Amino acid sequence: MRASPMKISALETFASEFVCFVRLTTDTGEIGWGQTSTYNADITATIFHRQVAPWALGADALEIDALIGRIEEREHKYPGSYRCRALAGLDTALWDLRGRLEEKPVVALLGGKPRRLRAYASSMKRDISPESEAERLVRLRDELGFDAFKWRVGAECGRDVDEWPGRTARALGDAAAKLVDANSGFSPRRAIEVGRLLEAEGVTHYEEPCPYWKLGETKQVRDALDLDVTGGEQDWDLATWERMIEMRAVDIVQPDVMYMGGLSRTLKVVQMAAAAGVPCTPHSANLSLVTLCTMHLLGAIPNAGKYLELSIEGPDYYPWQQGLFVGDPYVVTDGHVEIPSAPGWGVEINPQWLARASYRRSDLVR
Repeated sequence: MRASPMKISALETFASEFVCFVRLTTDTGEIGWGQTSTYNADITATIFHRQVAPWALGADALEIDALIGRIEEREHKYPGSYRCRALAGLDTALWDLRGRLEEKPVVALLGGKPRRLRAYASSMKRDISPESEAERLVRLRDELGFDAFKWRVGAECGRDVDEWPGRTARALGDAAAKLVDANSGFSPRRAIEVGRLLEAEGVTHYEEPCPYWKLGETKQVRDALDLDVTGGEQDWDLATWERMIEMRAVDIVQPDVMYMGGLSRTLKVVQMAAAAGVPCTPHSANLSLVTLCTMHLLGAIPNAGKYLELSIEGPDYYPWQQGLFVGDPYVVTDGHVEIPSAPGWGVEINPQWLARASYRRSDLVR
């Protein structure tokens, strides 16, 4: 047993508009790296220093669940996604610290082990023709060995408008797993119509067919179709998750580690879903730290879904993803990626990226 707590003595952020990394330092000089959720990350950095750091400084860095819970209590008047997006920076840094201290990857801390994960090639593009989309997915199949693919089928919150009429899965062949994302685009009636068309094309995963906040509508679609209706990427509130799982609104839950507020809160969703026999295929739609955290999670949980979501977008669409890490933690071989075996998250943030970022620091006042 430790004689005294390992106190958090400093919290630093390195932010751009799109990404904010967090470096946590203890009173013994140990460090851990984490990340807040992406997009408007410079704003999230301000929230982090205003509403997360003051409660974390001086706290025991190894009592992760207790600290995350206490901050939620201290900031109970500010529930919502923005608080959780900031909280993720602390939580993920704490898990990295613990892994470094124990000289274990996070997956091992969770009871799993480093291994290969099947990935599905996840398209984020909203400005691509059906023909060009099919062409690039086939190319990725042939070049990198992907055997599972996801693409968009509706406009975001589109009110029954399909932004890309004529999309087809036929070019990929019958052997590929086919997934689609409707982005809250349809009414129940239209979602069921589209779902039956998708079933006829061999699609097995139908994501967020109705406005995600209307769980009753999503359940109508789930009850009417044979394919898996999935959702939850936007949700952070544990009470909503409990309701979603209890009412069987979806066949597969898709929490996002960063939207949720980090690994600790995501594990609560995983455990609720596991108790109900519901698989978990987390949302990880960009190549920042979120996908790496998700890899460690999937390597350990008993109800892991069939695959990891892996964005296929590069510099032409997501230029902000470039140069975040030393080396590439997302190398694809035969449609699989490898969970890192190095301590913590198993990745090093690129010093050159950090040098260009906006910097801010909160210290423990002794």
